[in-house]
Amino acid sequence: MTRKVLIVEDYEDTRTFMRFLIQSYGYQVIEAADGLEAIEYLKSDFPDLILMDIAMPVMDGMETTRAIRKLKRGDEIPIIAVTAHGKGFYKKAIEAGCSDLIAKPVDFDSLEALLNQYLDH
Repeated sequence: MTRKVLIVEDYEDTRTFMRFLIQSYGYQVIEAADGLEAIEYLKSDFPDLILMDIAMPVMDGMETTRAIRKLKRGDEIPIIAVTAHGKGFYKKAIEAGCSDLIAKPVDFDSLEALLNQYLDH
């Protein structure tokens, strides 16, 4: 069974780039343009992992992560913060409920290793 990754990112170009990468690693990709769209998706299906942009309009990544953690089964999903704020933002991301953090611009090898780590690929 192919593992599903939900990309929550407001920039379409970034989502397209990440989708291409993640699909090349053998994972299925679902996309959401903001936090509210991600929450709506989670009402009907759960991915195996979420890549969560932190700086988004409508509902930012921190607020979205906290909301996901309150959902039934929401605490089971690894949520990886994706941010241009760098590793200095790690503590805030973890406190909000994220499992880990990867910095933008996303490094191909780091992303693949992180996905494999959380998805046991």
